[in-house]
Amino acid sequence: MPSICFYFQVHQPYRIKNYTFFNIGKDSSYFDDYSESHLSNSAIMKKVAQKCYIPTNRLLLKLLKKYPDFRFSFSFSGIAIEQMEKFAPEALKSFQDLIDTKRVEVLGETYYHSLAFLYSKEEFYKQVEMNKEKIKDVFGVKPRVFRCTELAYSNEIAKEAEKMGFEAILGEGVDHVLGWKSPNFLYRAKNAKIKLFLKNYRLSDDVAFRFSEKSWKEHPLTADKFSKWISQINGNGEIVNLFMDYETFGEHQWEETGIFNFLESFPGEVLKHNDNNFLTLSEATSRYWPKDEIDVPYITSWADTERDLSAWLGNQMQQDALKKLYELEKDVFEVGDEEVIDCWRKLQTSDQVYYMCTKGMGDGTVHDYFSPYGSPYDAFICFINALSDFKLRIEEKKKNKKIANL
Repeated sequence: MPSICFYFQVHQPYRIKNYTFFNIGKDSSYFDDYSESHLSNSAIMKKVAQKCYIPTNRLLLKLLKKYPDFRFSFSFSGIAIEQMEKFAPEALKSFQDLIDTKRVEVLGETYYHSLAFLYSKEEFYKQVEMNKEKIKDVFGVKPRVFRCTELAYSNEIAKEAEKMGFEAILGEGVDHVLGWKSPNFLYRAKNAKIKLFLKNYRLSDDVAFRFSEKSWKEHPLTADKFSKWISQINGNGEIVNLFMDYETFGEHQWEETGIFNFLESFPGEVLKHNDNNFLTLSEATSRYWPKDEIDVPYITSWADTERDLSAWLGNQMQQDALKKLYELEKDVFEVGDEEVIDCWRKLQTSDQVYYMCTKGMGDGTVHDYFSPYGSPYDAFICFINALSDFKLRIEEKKKNKKIANL
């Protein structure tokens, strides 16, 4: 049976409040952190901590103690850690307890969960380094493997990750990229040395998306059934990369669905046979040799049926919002105010434009589930209004700075 690489993404954005035209020039607080609303950032973080982070971490710690061969990997956006520090410190402590076991790896990513790699290489580097520093400060470890925002991957992103010192990178096992190849091997990026892990999206999505879908022909999904599917890969693969949002457990798939029972039983079912094992991604990097080189000239992601960036750049609203935001980069750093820089970066978080997606059918339903707004157009209006005020703030600070230097 192949090695299983379990990886979980931990991220929560700073959501923009209902910021209207009439707030422009009067209110420079764009993010709803502490209001009475159930959609405030503090309320959402506390809810996710209670439904997902704390109970799942408690269960995983129990499993690590029960099964010495069990291990897995996380990545954290810096802003998710920030919000846990402010709103749910007990959740952060539970993550620290897991990582202290030395059998849980932490990956690198962008601090603000941004798409900066598309617009500013310099900003991209800064955010990755910020995230490294945060991970070192909070968890005492140094990331060796990189996961770009939303599992975005291309030859170029891989080369940038290699320049930043990472040994391996994650990507989506997209069918039209792989062709006849299997995602169940370790690969190497095109014209680079950095190693590439590709998500087995079918098996991953069986847990992350289809677990509670009663119309699915495989419902209910049991740990025994799932481990048998994995065992069928034996001889046709060396690793099975199960990558998913951590909120799968208890938040996207509620406790009532049986998701925690599934997770509790899964390691035991996998480890029934002596040749079965779990590895962190770094351990798999050391154990396995790349089977081939994979050429991905354009960016792929793990979102929607297209598995590209259309979830964030698929319409004119999204494109205009990001274009206007990144056009401010020079002015933001010219002002040199840390609060302004931090605000600009929070506006970069990919969720801000994800909420503006206008796709229909199944993908649209997923977007609506995650959005705190009534519609994609409401999300765009709030963002543009906040950005308009932000520009006024920059202009005012530049003027004051010029006067002070006279």
